[in-house]
Amino acid sequence: MRAIHPSADETALAIGAKLRAVRTSQGMSLSQVATSTGLSKGFLSRLERDETSPSVSTLVQLCQVLSLPVGALFAEPDVQLISYADAPRINLGGFGADERMLSPRSQEGLQVLRSELEPDAHGGSELYTISCDVEVLHVVKGTLSVRFADRTVVVRAGDALTLPGREPHTWRVEEDRPAVAIWVLVPAPWSGSA
Repeated sequence: MRAIHPSADETALAIGAKLRAVRTSQGMSLSQVATSTGLSKGFLSRLERDETSPSVSTLVQLCQVLSLPVGALFAEPDVQLISYADAPRINLGGFGADERMLSPRSQEGLQVLRSELEPDAHGGSELYTISCDVEVLHVVKGTLSVRFADRTVVVRAGDALTLPGREPHTWRVEEDRPAVAIWVLVPAPWSGSA
């Protein structure tokens, strides 16, 4: 029996966007990379648009200039899908809220929560804080009021409110209708383990 050899994937590997992202994150211009590598700006520009492919030696040289391991260009990104139906339910202490964590438990940079709120839902009568630097509330449906020590802010469907996470506050659904809200907390204040 003869072995069957796998055939190469006909789809070209797109590394240009990764190279451009690394270059720009380091504040380097195409001219600087061209000078450091001896490659033309035109070639580098075409490479970043995936209109041409580099030789192995050119790729190694670019990675050295960008302080990037060559293997990083070929690594699969850590992409995780969490469906709403499978998102873990969490309880943040509010009343009348079905809250689910939509970001992975392992994500430490931020946490995304979705709250399905009954018409009389609220975060409690006492002001509270969350151990994070930034908190963003995006109201998808309905209206919420967010009460601080010195004022109340009304957040309607489509609006987003950004506040320091350690700022004492609480919230309440307004207008006797259900609401849906997305909360983004930076960095993630807890692991969300059940």
